[in-house]
Formats: sequence, C-alpha cells, structure tokens
Amino acid sequence: MVNSPTFQLQRNAFGRLEFIDAHGQRHEAVVPVRAFPIAAPGQGIALVSPAGHELAWLQHLDALPPAQRQLIEEELAARDFMPEIQRISRVSRHTTPSTWTVTTNRGETTLLLKAEEDIRRLNQHTLLIADSHGLHFLIRDLQQLDRTSRRLLDHFL
Repeated sequence: MVNSPTFQLQRNAFGRLEFIDAHGQRHEAVVPVRAFPIAAPGQGIALVSPAGHELAWLQHLDALPPAQRQLIEEELAARDFMPEIQRISRVSRHTTPSTWTVTTNRGETTLLLKAEEDIRRLNQHTLLIADSHGLHFLIRDLQQLDRTSRRLLDHFL
C-alpha cells in the first residue's frame, strides 16, 4: 500500500486506468473508490486492483499532480453516477409504489419509489433515495428544496 503519490497513472490502449507502482510494476484496470462519497468526496480514495487489493490510499485528491487528479476524477465520474434532486415536481400518489417527477442536476427525470424504506436519511439534512432500478438519487440539503418539494417529500418521511 502506498501512502504518498509515488506512483504513475495512465490509460492503456483500451482506455482502462493503469497504475505503475514505485518498483515499476504495472497493474491494469485499476478502480478508484471513495471512502466517503457524499460527506468527503475529495478525501480518502483508494486505488484498487481488479482483484480487490488496495494499491494506494490517497488522503486528499487535491494533493495529486493535475494529470493524475484528472484521470482519477474521470474514473470516479463514470463510476459514481448519483444525480442530485433539486426539485420534486410531481408525485403520482402519496403511498408506495409511486412515480416521482424530479429535476436533478442532470435534468428532469422520473423515478419509481417502491417502498418508503427506499428513502434513507444520511444525516439531519441529507437523504439518499433508491429507485426501482437501483439508481440512487441524493438530496444533499432538505432545507434547500422549495416548499412544494418539501411538502411532497413529507408524505414519505
């Protein structure tokens, strides 16, 4: 395990991330994994081999050289798709299952909420909502939602 950036990162011919350790050993198809993707997305990132072995631990993403940071950020963006709900426009009914029309940071979409248990409170102001397809939506701050969105959401909390 490496605690400092004494490694190299690059993409191979297939576009996969390669990790080259301080001894020159190559590891292909490396995956960055966030320890705290919501609370501290830029801190505590492990670089993991396809076999699940941790190759490096990065305390702070900002401490890396720009080229390495960009490669890791690209991989994380592809892996950690979690739209943030900014507004709840419509709910088909106030019991589950129900179809929600929401506006996210990625645009407008609909999601199917199977059960109230699919809404998980992460802290006082943050919710994680799983739709019927397993996609997770984040409400980062309940207080930032408009009155209509909060009123619709209150039926399920």
